Amino acid sequence: MGTNPITMKKLLFIPLFITSFLYGQDVSEIERCMSHKAIEYQDEITPGYASHVNEQFELAKHAPLTKTEKSTLLTIPVVVHVVHNTQDQNLEDSVILRQIETLNEDFQRQNPDTSNMRSDFDIVKGSPNIEFRLAQIDPQGDPTTGITRTETSQETFGDIGLISGDFSELEKVKQTTEGGHDPWDQSRYLNIWVCNMEVFNTTALLGYATPPDSLSNWPPNSNPNLIDGVVIQYQAFGSNNPNVLDAGQGPVTVMGRTTTHEVGHYLGLRHIWGDGDCNEQDGIDDTPNAEDQSQQDCDDTKNTCVDTIQGLDLPDMIENYMDYSAETCQNSFTQGQVDLMRGVLDNQRYDLVHDNPASVKAETANKVMIYPNPAHGKITVKLENGTAEMVEILGSSGRKVLSQRSSSQETSLDVSALDNGVYFIRIQQSTGEAAISKFVKR
Repeated sequence: MGTNPITMKKLLFIPLFITSFLYGQDVSEIERCMSHKAIEYQDEITPGYASHVNEQFELAKHAPLTKTEKSTLLTIPVVVHVVHNTQDQNLEDSVILRQIETLNEDFQRQNPDTSNMRSDFDIVKGSPNIEFRLAQIDPQGDPTTGITRTETSQETFGDIGLISGDFSELEKVKQTTEGGHDPWDQSRYLNIWVCNMEVFNTTALLGYATPPDSLSNWPPNSNPNLIDGVVIQYQAFGSNNPNVLDAGQGPVTVMGRTTTHEVGHYLGLRHIWGDGDCNEQDGIDDTPNAEDQSQQDCDDTKNTCVDTIQGLDLPDMIENYMDYSAETCQNSFTQGQVDLMRGVLDNQRYDLVHDNPASVKAETANKVMIYPNPAHGKITVKLENGTAEMVEILGSSGRKVLSQRSSSQETSLDVSALDNGVYFIRIQQSTGEAAISKFVKR
């Protein structure tokens, strides 16, 4: 817990699991976090990056929730890029769908194992009320499954350079020219890459994510050396994954919480123990401080630091998704963590959940007819069924450029003043649903 800014020395935002080994040696231990090296890597190439990330954390932490009430469900469109060299890495749709279900359960506090949270933490528990939806409309406005599949010649994106803090090889999974897959517009989609990151055929990393580093009006890839998004080791993705995850000490239970943890970082959260000892803090007032991360266990007897939360000295919160406890005992966020994540979605990642064409369900897109298309002067927008209340035209960036109220099935709009290009039509229906399609202005 705590309200003081974390020092740059302890800026450990991105959870990485890397095996401590040398050439020819057996695996002896797991180094649980090299996040500081990822931040340092970016900061060396883009001076001021680490400082800016810290500034964004403080802005999000203190941002008032003025744009969306806590009861409002915020929907994040997701694209999962499966980058595979072997068939077992090419995860089936059912695994991906189950991981999305897990994210929705965890970020809406609907996961069945919330009942396992100790009553000590009833005073701090919170629900982010965030929905994750596989994108059904791609950046061009066409229907999609929200899943891309790329067969790569890269046997692994892991590299020994990670030990010295060089993430250049790993970042290739995010680049089509390097055997990976380019991100979709990061301001409109949460990009998740699933791939192999083994080093010398040994599981080296389970995942990492980029924290918010820029305001919503910055262009995507403002810091291209760490491309925005989340990366997950393929065996750690989805609770029904048929591949066994062995991090060097035997198989571990996978419940999809690695992705939950990483998305927490993507939305601005830090490790609950503050990446240090009792003198370090994660910047969230209602998370109990801890001397260190949990060691992949569920030891509920620990109270390693003395702090005061609502007048109580709470024990170490092994139930928190941002700890390194076993996935079987992780089940909760605190209200302080919830407020920070929603603050990020109302500020640094505003475009993800506000006026985002990508968040509309594809089945509604087929109910819209636009003619003529391409158009020069006037267009007619017609719903196959139902009545429109508001018709809006959005540019390719999602910015609203024209709107018109309606009370009929057909609406006419004059688009002659618009620049040539591709536009989205969004129709707010009388039923409360939204429909979307696209047209070309020439």
